[in-house]
Amino acid sequence: MENENLNQIWKSQERELTLDHPKQIIKKAKTQRRGQIISTVVMATTVIVLVCFTIYTWTNQWNDFSLGLTLMISSLFLRILLEMFTLFRKEIQLVALDSKAYQHYLKKHYESRLIINYIITPICFGIYIYGFIKLLPFFKAEFSNGFYTYILISGIVSLVVIFYIIIKSILKEYYLLQELKQKK
Repeated sequence: MENENLNQIWKSQERELTLDHPKQIIKKAKTQRRGQIISTVVMATTVIVLVCFTIYTWTNQWNDFSLGLTLMISSLFLRILLEMFTLFRKEIQLVALDSKAYQHYLKKHYESRLIINYIITPICFGIYIYGFIKLLPFFKAEFSNGFYTYILISGIVSLVVIFYIIIKSILKEYYLLQELKQKK
């Protein structure tokens, strides 16, 4: 990633932004990539746990419990596919394009990520919450009041933490897009 073309591009641009050295943009890109990979791994782990739970509690009848699990799994799976697609597509373009074209591509990439961040992610998050809500009556019927309360509180806390992480990630991408737009 660090080559003479990239160095020349960044040295030739104005220094009004914080991303004025190739090492800074590389560090920022690596941090963002690491964040995307971590979030994908967390979502994939959650999907695996939900699939295992689905297999463990498998019944031959379709009900709200099955619907809830299906909604939770499918919303996370869709989000994982989108993350992997955008991550790998961006890396393929890095190899295929010269530095100037790649910078232009990054602007388009983060503009398209706005659609994912502001439309698809909230829909997936809402579907996940709806699926969780569908499970609650079954948990209340099957578990003790104490354990049900634990599931309810830990579920809500987890959703709030996930919401915070999503918002923080969206803001990072938004600010990076703004910095790229200012570079012209």
